[in-house]
Amino acid sequence: MKPRLNIVTLGVKNLKKTSKFYQNALEWKPTKDSDDKIVFFAQGGIVLGLYPLDELAKDAEVSPERYGFSGVTCAINLDSKEAVDKLYHSIIAKGGKSLVEPRETFWGGYDCYFADPDGHTWEIAWAPFWKFDKQGSLIME
Repeated sequence: MKPRLNIVTLGVKNLKKTSKFYQNALEWKPTKDSDDKIVFFAQGGIVLGLYPLDELAKDAEVSPERYGFSGVTCAINLDSKEAVDKLYHSIIAKGGKSLVEPRETFWGGYDCYFADPDGHTWEIAWAPFWKFDKQGSLIME
């Protein structure tokens, strides 16, 4: 079997509100498999799922309590510094919480961080050495 990351599911407190955030701030469209209990956004081979936090915790048999940084970030990788700036400012204007404003990085790139309505941490990044395929997926070998 070839291992593959297919779905990242975020537990959310208010599915409708958080789904609207991703639709408005990132202009992502829910897939036809979405409904009032779960929302999916197809992202070039990986799917982002949104599911009620309490139900996700119950399914995984863990506590739904969250404190501080979870140790996980999701990332959107873009092809220019200008694209990072543009997306970051658009997301903040549409309800995202600014965590780190766009900046030059220690690793030679450019990034920033924001949080969604549930506090999930997202990075938007550019690196001069990254390449993308025709679908916009990051190529790393």
